[in-house]
Amino acid sequence: LTYCYRKPKTKRAKRFLEKREPKLKENTKNAMLIKGGNANLTVTEVLKDIYAVKKPFAILYKKKNITRPFEDQTSLEFFSKKSDCSLFLFGSHNKKRPNNLIIGRMFDYHVLDMIELGIEKFVSLKDVKNSKCPEGTKPMLIFAGDMFDVNEEYRRLKSLFIDFFRGPSVPSIRLAGLEYVLHFTAVDGKIYMRSYKVLLKKSGCKIPRIELEEMGPSLDLVMRRTHLASDDLYKLSLKQPKALKPKKKKNISHDVFGTTYGRIHMQKQDLGKLQTRKMKGLKKRPAEKSAEDGGVSPKKSKLA
Repeated sequence: LTYCYRKPKTKRAKRFLEKREPKLKENTKNAMLIKGGNANLTVTEVLKDIYAVKKPFAILYKKKNITRPFEDQTSLEFFSKKSDCSLFLFGSHNKKRPNNLIIGRMFDYHVLDMIELGIEKFVSLKDVKNSKCPEGTKPMLIFAGDMFDVNEEYRRLKSLFIDFFRGPSVPSIRLAGLEYVLHFTAVDGKIYMRSYKVLLKKSGCKIPRIELEEMGPSLDLVMRRTHLASDDLYKLSLKQPKALKPKKKKNISHDVFGTTYGRIHMQKQDLGKLQTRKMKGLKKRPAEKSAEDGGVSPKKSKLA
């Protein structure tokens, strides 16, 4: 394969290409929300609400796109490369699969994982008359249900949800910033998605009393078709560059309680040459000195 690289002619084009270059710490993943050719009002409202939750790391395509991701993925890959998005949510509706959502992610601008979900019940942001969180709030993600740990398809779906809703990586957290919760429950073959606003109430001590107020949107979903990457490709997508991997420190170990233990290697010391503190009591007597020299006194040696 021959790859033709064209040098950018303008500074703007150069900045654009530099933004898309591989980095040690990648940018926050963007998501594209695409409406299918036969999307109904319910699917359109779901895409709008998830776009409101995901902003500003999302792009909503308002025009209808006649495509079927499970049959042909070229259009999704084209949109992914054009908009620089590694996540997507595709909404459609037909008689065979009503109120349909397809959530997926890309690797190297090719579809990696893709899971089809059916909407059984939907409550939008507008229907819940409560105060909302500001745009760009990073949510706390909670997963309940054994299926997210036992079943491979549900495990991948959990990974997809984390990738989709996690938002930017932050170095530190403040208590007042924890105000948005996304809760996913898997039980009896269904996935329940609920969103809450965290209210910090007075409790009479330093730790506030926490209450959850439903904010919307809320979805009752059922899993349909799946398109999962092979183990080798999935392992390749998780590979980290060597510069980000923590360097192993020699002779350092940790116990169960987190205590650090270090082993120090020292050379063998000659205690006879050890410098001690100079004191009158530690001075050697003439008899000891003569014994060390071989029993000959210094006066006799001079005479000899």
